[in-house]
Amino acid sequence: MKREDVENLTPVQLRRLIRKGEYVGPTFGLCKGYVQCNLVIVPKNIAYDFLLFTQRNAKACPVLEVSDVGSRKLKYLAEDIDIAKDIPEYSLYEHGILKGTYNDIEELWRDDFVSFLIGCSYSFEEDLIDAGIPMRHHEEDCVVPMYNTNIACEPAGIFHGNIVVSMRPIPYKKIPLAFSITNGMYRVHGGPIQIGNPGLIGINNLKDTVFGGGAVTIKDNEVPVFWECGVTSQAALLSSKPELVITHTAGYMLIADKKNAELK
Repeated sequence: MKREDVENLTPVQLRRLIRKGEYVGPTFGLCKGYVQCNLVIVPKNIAYDFLLFTQRNAKACPVLEVSDVGSRKLKYLAEDIDIAKDIPEYSLYEHGILKGTYNDIEELWRDDFVSFLIGCSYSFEEDLIDAGIPMRHHEEDCVVPMYNTNIACEPAGIFHGNIVVSMRPIPYKKIPLAFSITNGMYRVHGGPIQIGNPGLIGINNLKDTVFGGGAVTIKDNEVPVFWECGVTSQAALLSSKPELVITHTAGYMLIADKKNAELK
């Protein structure tokens, strides 16, 4: 099923199609107005370390909900949900190495798994678009560009690593507007971490994207603007190399029933 076939569905309708394997594409721009979440699933024995890591790095990894141990359900973000089936693509890591991607992880599920739902910058894009600020990755039909930085996270337990950022080209005259819109949405990363000088955060080539994000066109009247990204949690997992972790594949998010407006 193509993106144009699911663009006007509710989150419940879309999740049910994903659950049946009928939609397996990226989720940017879908279910407008609703919260999209990063997902990290870890065994219980390292869940406290990961929770502490997210709290010490809350702007990059804002936790929206944590599941009960072993549960594939949620209590706050959505009711009709199956964490093992309702994301279009999952990534399985062992000791920091990607071992495979899956459209369904039911057969991989364990009774000691704990799921963390982390806020995503997709949640503030609708407000930017409504304010007349274009989202280039929407126009070019790709996952938002993501980059590793030289900014270290605050470590916690076994977890450590550097912040990952997402980038959107913003017309120069609309940068104050983009800042003011996103700064009020602290539960989905808040305002930008860097504007216009990527070298200051260790990004020397804007073509060197990570985690499947694609480089996008930056026009003459635009400036690259960088926000902290929930994929920072995945970067920490790669750096820390725990025995087993499952995440969403970058750009393939869990869409919840909560409205973005509730995160302001």
